[in-house]
Formats: sequence, C-alpha cells, structure tokens
Amino acid sequence: MVDTSEEARLALLERLELLDSAPEQEFDAVVQLAQQLTGCKIALVSLLDAHRQWFKAKAGLDVNETPRDIAFCAHAVAADDVLVVPDARQDDRFADNPLVTGAPDIRFYAGVPIHAAEDASDDTSPRLPLGTLCVIDDQPRTIDPAGLKMLGHLATLVETLISARRTAALAVQMAEERGHNLRELSRKHRQLRQAERIANIGSWRLTLGDDQLEWSDQTYAIHEMECGAEISLKAALDFYAEKSREILVSTIEQTLVTGEPFDVEADFTTARGNYRRVRSMGELELENGKPVALIGVFQDITERHKMEEALRHAAHTDDLTRIASRGRCNQVIDDSIKTTAAAGQRCALLLIDLDHFKAVNDRLGHQAGDDVLRVIASRLQAPYLAGSFAARLGGDEFVLLITDQALLRDLRGLLRRLLLDLRYSIRADKQTFRVSATIGAAWLDAQTASRSDLLRNADAALYAAKRRERGTAVIAGQAVPIAPGQSDTVPVAIARQG
Repeated sequence: MVDTSEEARLALLERLELLDSAPEQEFDAVVQLAQQLTGCKIALVSLLDAHRQWFKAKAGLDVNETPRDIAFCAHAVAADDVLVVPDARQDDRFADNPLVTGAPDIRFYAGVPIHAAEDASDDTSPRLPLGTLCVIDDQPRTIDPAGLKMLGHLATLVETLISARRTAALAVQMAEERGHNLRELSRKHRQLRQAERIANIGSWRLTLGDDQLEWSDQTYAIHEMECGAEISLKAALDFYAEKSREILVSTIEQTLVTGEPFDVEADFTTARGNYRRVRSMGELELENGKPVALIGVFQDITERHKMEEALRHAAHTDDLTRIASRGRCNQVIDDSIKTTAAAGQRCALLLIDLDHFKAVNDRLGHQAGDDVLRVIASRLQAPYLAGSFAARLGGDEFVLLITDQALLRDLRGLLRRLLLDLRYSIRADKQTFRVSATIGAAWLDAQTASRSDLLRNADAALYAAKRRERGTAVIAGQAVPIAPGQSDTVPVAIARQG
C-alpha cells in the first residue's frame, strides 16, 4: 500500500524548491546559533528526500547529503517528534550505523522536526514534517529541558523562514506577472493582499521613465502611511538614515547597470517615527528586452531581526558573569591578531585561573561561588582596563586581552596590579576564605601565528606560575615570576573589595 502521507510530504518538499537550493544567510545564521548555544560541533537544517537527507544549512560538517537509510533525522521525521540520542553507541537503533562507526563519529544527537503547511493559503491545512533542525556531537552528552526548548524556538524560526521564503517567492512571481497579465493580477489581488498581511510583505513598482512609484496596501502599512497617498522616490528614500539611504541608492544604481536583482536589509523610521528593520528585494521589468521599471517586494523583518540579535548576544555573553563567552572570545582574539599585526602594534593575552575557588564552592555552596565569579568579572572591567577585552572561558577560568598600548608599556606592573585587585576574601561561619588569581601572560609576536599559538603560550606560562607559587604571574619566555603589589604606572582600581 502506498503511504499517502509520505507522498504528500515529498510533493510539498518539491513545491517549496528548497532541495539543492543555494545557501541563504538566514538559514546559515540559525545553524551557527544552534551550534554556539548548545556547544555541539555540528548543527544542521536537514531535509528528508525520498532517498537522501540534504542539508539546507550546516555548521561543522563538509558533506551536503547522506543516504536516507542511515539518517538519524529519518527517525525524527517518521515519528514527527523530538529525537534525543545521548550516546549512539548504547542505542540499538544506531550502534552499527556507519555515521557512528565512522566519520563524523556521531555520539550525541538532538533533532526537532520542522514543518510547513501543505496549503499555505488554508489555515486548517495539515502541517507536514520536512526534516529537522538538529545538533550533533562526537562525544556522549545530554540536553536539559531549557536546551531542548531553545532548539524548539530555533526550529520555529526555520519554519518561519521557510514560510516567508515561500510567500516572498509568490509575491515576486505575482509582481513579475503584473505587466504581462493585468486580468490575472486582478483575479489574484485578494489572495496577494492576504499573503502580504500574513507575511508582512508589500510590493512596489518604480517606473524608470518618470520615477513614478506605486505601493501595495501593505507597503503603505509598513511605512505607517495612509493607503493611496502620493509618494515620490525622494520622499520614500527619506525614510532611511543617511548611511542606509546611500547603500540603497547605490544598490539600485548597480541593478540598473548590471541587470542583476538586489536584496538588501536596512533600518528606517516610519511616518509616525517608529523604528523598523526592513528587507527590500527588486529586479528589472523588461518590455521588448528594454528595462521599463523596477519591481519588487518590501518586508518588515523587525521582529526577526530582534530575535537574531538577541540570539547572537546570548551566544556571545556568559550567562552568569555577563561578560563575553568563550565563543565570542575566540572571535575577538582572531580579529585582534589581524588588526594589531597589520598596525605593527602589540597585544598580550592573559589567562587567569582562580586559586582556592573550589573551597568556596564546597564549603559555602555554589551561590557563594557564583558571587565570587561575578566579582572577579567586574574587576576585569575596572576603569583602568577600559579598552581591554574580558571573557569567561568556563568554570573559574578567565581571559583578558590587552590591546591598550599605554598599558602594555609596563606589562609586569599591570600584572602586579591585577594580582592585587583579583584577591578576594569571604568570611562565613567564623572562617575566612581567601581567593586569589594565578596568571599566565603571552605576547603576540612574530612567532605567534594563530590564536592557538597565543593560548598555548599563555597556558604554559600559567602552568609555570602555578608550579612555582599560586597567586603569582608569569610572562611566557620570562623566568622571573611576578608577585602582587602596587604599580607605579598602572592606575589604582577605583573600587576593590576583599
């Protein structure tokens, strides 16, 4: 017997024209965020075809597809439910799977099905699973309810992108047919207006001969203007800030010269003074091979943009201390290596490990330990360190990247001051617990070609400092340890506790 639901699912997947489509930055952003937020090595938007799973977006994996019969995602799609595999080697369904016994050596898998309506114009139409948003690691692990919830939110974002892509494609198709078949457009006008309202997408047309601008009702709505009000090209561009306006004008001119369509995102202010983030897509309308107009669609993507920015900020910020996370740290170090080397300047990386922190956690509890971490993070953002970059690597490990050339003129003095400032005492139950810091520092020099080199040098210096005496610092390549004390060249911290 033919599985009619599978037939319908495959037919919908074909209609969406997602399979073998070009990469799109919105989908790529989602998998990168999923990878960063979960800490997994691989994140995918996987679409399940008849004989394969194909990856619309991927992070941490080089291949574009795998056979369906070995796909973990096939199980999630078949059950139309979340699938979590803590250790594939211990799961009879997957223990012999080639993706487990060989590359990419899957151990952990968590996948959430992504859906699309079979009929986008019918709110009651069945929603069919197309594939999954999944994260994969080569180490066994678990995922807590908050992590699963976050993965579900990202899967919903993928569904929204698919829906918007589908509606936008329909709107563009309708706009292209406008000059060729007015009667057909009139018949479909109500459907188009409904699609515009649902997706918050409007359409527009700019006649090249006289700069006459036409907007759909939803385009007026996004601008918070009365429908039908006359609008000139100059007035339309005045909604944008100067920099965004320059980019948009340049993009339109490029399309007129090359004939290539454009797709830009920009910030603008509505007629009522409200901020909006919008996406504008356009292309040439031709008659007898000659351009007569620009036609396109206009979408309010404010909420999506806010969500992406919030997710990006969350991925870059340590939840406990509110300073930068490990992922953000790696990016900043890479950027600093390039910029300081190009400018012929210096920078130094400090790895900071807290001493006796475990005793605070064990004797006073994790809340007290968390308070210590917050205090240390705040001291790494003291006024005299303005311009430096602080991040928490995890546990009681921190990193400080110094690029201020004035501070770098006396690195030993800076380390003495830091060792003093990072001392912290807690008194509880008639006992005093003293936390200090041990620091390993490394210079960026000609022999340091990468972030891994810089971190390795700093880590070796940290190990040397610990071996000699905790609460001291060592600069890579220098034998003399540094003890805490007052510095003549580094400003005194404004506030120091403990």
